[in-house]
Amino acid sequence: MSRIPRERTNPAGKRPGKIGRAGKDAPAVEPLNIIHGALPSREVILRFIADHPQKASKRELAKAFGLKGDNRVELKHMLQELEQEGMLQKTRKSLIRPGALPPVTVLDITTRDKDGDLIGRPAEWPEDQGVAPAVAIRQQSPAGRQGKGKAPVAGLGDRILAKIFPAVDRGGPAYTARIIKVIDRRRGASMGVFRTAPGGGGRLLPIERRGEEMMIDPDFTGGAEDGDLVEVEIARLGRFGLPRAKVLSVVGSVGSEKAISMIAIHAHGIPHVFPPAVIAEAEAAQAASMSHREDWRDVPLITIDPADAKDHDDAVYAELDPSPDNPGGVVVTVAIADVSWYVRPKSALDREALKRGNSVYFPDRVVPMLPERISNDLCSLKEGVDRPALAVRMSFSGEGRKIGHTFHRVMMKSAAKLSYQQAQAAIDGKPDDQTGPMLEPILKPLWHAYEVMKRGRDRRQPLELDMPERKILLKPDGTVDRVVVPPRLDAHKLIEEMMIQANVSAAETLEKKRQPLIYRIHDGPTLAKQEILREFLATLGIPLAKGGNMRANNFNGILAKADGTPHQTMVNEMVLRSQSQAIYGPENIGHFGLNLMKYAHFTSPIRRYADLIVHRALVGSLGFGEGGITPDEEGTLDDIAAEISTFERRAMAAERETVDRLIAHHLAGRVGEEFAGRVSGVTKSGLFVVLPDYGADGFVPISTLGTDYFIYDEAHQALSGERTGLGYRLGDNVTVKLAEAIPLAGALRFEMVSEGRKVPTAVRSFHKAGRRDKGQVRKKPGTRPPRGRH
Repeated sequence: MSRIPRERTNPAGKRPGKIGRAGKDAPAVEPLNIIHGALPSREVILRFIADHPQKASKRELAKAFGLKGDNRVELKHMLQELEQEGMLQKTRKSLIRPGALPPVTVLDITTRDKDGDLIGRPAEWPEDQGVAPAVAIRQQSPAGRQGKGKAPVAGLGDRILAKIFPAVDRGGPAYTARIIKVIDRRRGASMGVFRTAPGGGGRLLPIERRGEEMMIDPDFTGGAEDGDLVEVEIARLGRFGLPRAKVLSVVGSVGSEKAISMIAIHAHGIPHVFPPAVIAEAEAAQAASMSHREDWRDVPLITIDPADAKDHDDAVYAELDPSPDNPGGVVVTVAIADVSWYVRPKSALDREALKRGNSVYFPDRVVPMLPERISNDLCSLKEGVDRPALAVRMSFSGEGRKIGHTFHRVMMKSAAKLSYQQAQAAIDGKPDDQTGPMLEPILKPLWHAYEVMKRGRDRRQPLELDMPERKILLKPDGTVDRVVVPPRLDAHKLIEEMMIQANVSAAETLEKKRQPLIYRIHDGPTLAKQEILREFLATLGIPLAKGGNMRANNFNGILAKADGTPHQTMVNEMVLRSQSQAIYGPENIGHFGLNLMKYAHFTSPIRRYADLIVHRALVGSLGFGEGGITPDEEGTLDDIAAEISTFERRAMAAERETVDRLIAHHLAGRVGEEFAGRVSGVTKSGLFVVLPDYGADGFVPISTLGTDYFIYDEAHQALSGERTGLGYRLGDNVTVKLAEAIPLAGALRFEMVSEGRKVPTAVRSFHKAGRRDKGQVRKKPGTRPPRGRH
């Protein structure tokens, strides 16, 4: 039975609670008619959260409505029920209505309204939530709020970090925003490849899948030559013909090495050239001193990394626990490069690192977060060289439970630099000259410690998806040589588990010290995504219980039932799609995928800004000397978390698009050939097909599938013919013919060669009864999709 009482009205003579504004920066909203101190109705709670997004935490709600004692408990139950029903969802630090923007959001300013005011949209917006909402940008006076300080001023094309408020004028955008800071200037320019035209001028070929060609007049070429990657702005839009553009800058030739990754770098606005002040600061850095450090140079810590790694930010060592109170236990030590010693708050290095957020890894290059002098030299835990580090020494019981840990600021000297393959070969009985002497004293104790830790991991049951990662190997000229799936070794798993436990220890220590920090958080699947997955699994006879209390092991049970069946791959893919995206935030909601309550990134400060913040927090809270977190940083953790979460998604998109372009370029000369593929996505407009040998996705438009009327069934993830009942389903192995490859856009278009199979569908019977389901799509004979549409 619901615990929610009837809505209470405001009796005569009672003043309503003082809830009339959404904060001092927000416009006034109509007061709610409530009794201060009485539990409001669900409807009032939902309206208050919509109108006051910055006061939408449990604590703020209780304070706003004056709730105490049992009413606070009832409020908690009400919010849980609303969340389970899909009426609310969690953000980093508050509750919002589904589809609503969080209180702090990164926006791209895209256009102006009829009055000339700037309009922005979220820089990142899930495709399954439709069109991103518009936000009206409120420009402040140059003197800032209350005449204090200098207010940031943004323009068309800029990317900003903004505080979000619900709009009062319901006739315009749903939100208004106040600019907190301008992250990046002039993002309104387009990119493409310049192709000369007879008689002068030329055309711009788009590099985006949904881009369009543009004409460039002879006076506006900016000195671009045929094949150059250029940045342009629209000079004129007409009612007829192609838009006219003007070249702003020439990036370089697309025929050069590393041109493909340069397209992604410029398209996403990824900073890739360090300013002179940053380089100068890095070059002037001196080796760390022994101040506030323990001397650990005799501890045989070793690094285990990819064979081609140029920076080494983590080292490990393990031994049996000598304590008689922990029989069968082990002590694992993880040492991490002490970047906080060299990169201090508000320095040029720090500002540039925050601007980048993380290193970006392309098949042909790395765009580092920090200059090489820092990342590959002073902070890299090189073999046989003194290096400063933050270390954590963790004790595990024989059952794999972490029973204690301590942090230390140390000076270390790596005993060896090993690759994953090298360390694994030694354990497997094939040691080389380097690993042979360290097999008994170092490597075997590490593997024994991992076996002990694995018992704890198996009991914890994190989400165990089987999704092999492919790696592109390039030729010297930067083109694709081949695509491989590197084996998943125990050496990889060992380092991964030790890093996870070090991250847990960092979060636990900082929480115990009541030190503000940035967590790595991962929310559970939304109820809407759970329902989609439940309907799909039901078609395979795999049950998924209803309710909002899903845990990672629930999904592991599903994966286990599909293991070894023809449905294994598509079940893994559907479970992956049901998951939320991990982000950074100063408020802890736990990590769903790892099944951990406390988790913070600590182990990669060379390549992630979030880890650097955690290092500073540890240095400051544990009294480790210089380089600790500052009060100013603590006050802006919410903003920093929003920025670096956006930059992480930017990096992921750039990396993915570069792989798509490389593969499309690799296959461009093989149009007309047939390939083995697998249906990786089913939509109303067609099928996505992945080529497992290449890791590339292409699209089969529904207009090319045949003459039948095709029905889209979301529950079965299938397209099937109404007349024949034949069709295609997620996970089907198929043969396709490459019909078109557009390297610059990373787009592949296929034609289906395989005959469809009998596909069960829930909606065919509805159609035969004369009812058209909104998910049904008719094939349009004779039509051809736009170039590059995916």
